[in-house]
Amino acid sequence: MKLTKFLATIALTLGIAGGVSAQQMQAPPQGDQVDQLDQLLDLDENQQQEIRSLLDEAERQLAPKEQEAQALQARLGDHVGPDYDENQIREDASRLGDLTGEITAETVLLQSRIESVFTDEQRQQLDDAIAQQQQQMLDLQNQMQQQGQPAQPAE
Repeated sequence: MKLTKFLATIALTLGIAGGVSAQQMQAPPQGDQVDQLDQLLDLDENQQQEIRSLLDEAERQLAPKEQEAQALQARLGDHVGPDYDENQIREDASRLGDLTGEITAETVLLQSRIESVFTDEQRQQLDDAIAQQQQQMLDLQNQMQQQGQPAQPAE
């Protein structure tokens, strides 16, 4: 449940897709993110500026790592074939794993820094919105199951 809440919080507050791997992390432009948070939580101007600053810094740190991770993933795909180099595959895969870990850590730190900007009331509003979103997802899964369609597993 804690992981689900964390992922929902990230998705709601940052607009990051649910995947944790580097190649899937694509956030919408920061203005959209801050505007969405402002609409949901009624942020004051100082909070908006602080969040924009946090997002700018995160983008500067994450963008090169995400690009390197994408390049490594493509290179790993190029290694597939009868003349493969196991050492190179393992080296590239290890570096990709390290990068994914670094990106995940930075994402968690960013989420924590953003949440520290909120008031207790705003955090409660966010928790309520996440709970509502999770309930809607469960309702949709149940509805799909009742209609005989396979539902995506909850994370």
